[in-house]
Amino acid sequence: MVSVVQNVAIDCTDAYGLARFWSGVTGRDPHPEDRPGDPEARVPLADGLVLHFNQVPEPKQVKNRIHLCLRPDTSRDREVDRLLGLGATFVADHRNPDGSGWAVLADPEGNEFCVLRGGAEGATTS
Repeated sequence: MVSVVQNVAIDCTDAYGLARFWSGVTGRDPHPEDRPGDPEARVPLADGLVLHFNQVPEPKQVKNRIHLCLRPDTSRDREVDRLLGLGATFVADHRNPDGSGWAVLADPEGNEFCVLRGGAEGATTS
C-alpha cells in the first residue's frame, strides 16, 4: 500500500488572493467555485495535484520547513524576473557561476519557494 499526495496545503491570511498569485505562477486558473473572501481556495495543477490555500488568523512567523521548487520551461533568471513582477520578493541567491543552483523567492505572504535552473538551460537536478 502507498499514499498519494492529493494537495499541498498552504496556510495564509488571504486564501483567494494567494491562490490568484500562484495561479499566475503556474499558469493554471483557480478553482472556478472559489471566490474572494472564501476561507479556502484551490489551484488545480495539470498533473492532478492541487495547491490548497487555507485561511488562518496568524501571520507566518518563521522559515518554511517544506517549500515548493519550481523548474521553469524558460531560463531561471527570466522566470525570477517574471515572478518578481507578479509580486514575489527575492530572499536568497544560491546561483553558481557554472549556471547551477537556485534562487529563493517568497510569495506575497512570505512563503519561500525555489526557482531551479530551467528546462531551456539543460537542467538536470538544480
